[in-house]
Amino acid sequence: MNPRIKHRITRRQSLTLIGATFAAMTLPTASLLANTGGIQQKTFAGTDKKLPVIGMGTWRTFNVGNDPDLLDARTEVVKAFFEHGGGLIDSSPMYGSAPDVMGYALQQLGTPESLFSAEKVWSPAGGSAREQVAELKDRWTVNHFDLVQVHNLTDWRDHLAALQEMKTEGVIRHVGITTSHGRRHREIEQIMTSEDIDFVQLTYNITHREAENRLLPLAEERGIGVIANRPYDGGSLIKHLKRRNAPLPEWAQKECGCTTWADFLLKFIVSHPAITCAIPATTQVEHLRENMRAGHAPMPSPDARQRMAATIESL
Repeated sequence: MNPRIKHRITRRQSLTLIGATFAAMTLPTASLLANTGGIQQKTFAGTDKKLPVIGMGTWRTFNVGNDPDLLDARTEVVKAFFEHGGGLIDSSPMYGSAPDVMGYALQQLGTPESLFSAEKVWSPAGGSAREQVAELKDRWTVNHFDLVQVHNLTDWRDHLAALQEMKTEGVIRHVGITTSHGRRHREIEQIMTSEDIDFVQLTYNITHREAENRLLPLAEERGIGVIANRPYDGGSLIKHLKRRNAPLPEWAQKECGCTTWADFLLKFIVSHPAITCAIPATTQVEHLRENMRAGHAPMPSPDARQRMAATIESL
């Protein structure tokens, strides 16, 4: 039994239990798949497949250990994510118990076909890339990962080579690299230019737009999917707007369908043509629903995006 969560059952036991209770699981799982909620989707990584433009991160928010109340609360967040058309969920061994919490949630809900599971390998986690992926699959209770990324470029040459082999073998489906806080963009650019990767994850939000200069155009040119992390700048953007008690501009409501500042900030990100999806993190179902609504049409035009940036700069 995985020692990280006392109430977790093993992957083998989980599969047995799921098989024994398949009929009971079918209805709730089907209901999760049926309601896509009209969320916008984008193709990615040179494929004809599509991902919803709003994904979900698990940094900090899903590191809740084995607290049964918190485990159930995060399961409700995951359930709402899929009910509102969600696809990509991103985690990392750096995020403490987050992979185990995802496994707990998927055991309770079943694994919807819409799940696009994104994980990372990270040198301080210990073990080779192959060993980490195998362990993380057990923690998530999934048979494969749709995407495995090299976390913050740690030992990226060795890890990326191993991940490419695993992709060729069909063990994982896509490979990528990550950075955050605007760090190491020059190295990211070199990797995007020289290596065969499917995704890059980086920080992009309305006040951190460095990626627009070179990385986002390069991603479009090379057909690399882009996952935007820190869409609210770790929550500081929302807190700043609340402190200023700033009203949402009427034109943003009329032209872009914004009803909250969360809509405003997320729509700015995912309306960029190079961005595949953003991954806001939350602990609350209500906030999750707000995030997902931001993925609905209408989306900002290039002119509206400029006005959005100017609005935030003025506050």
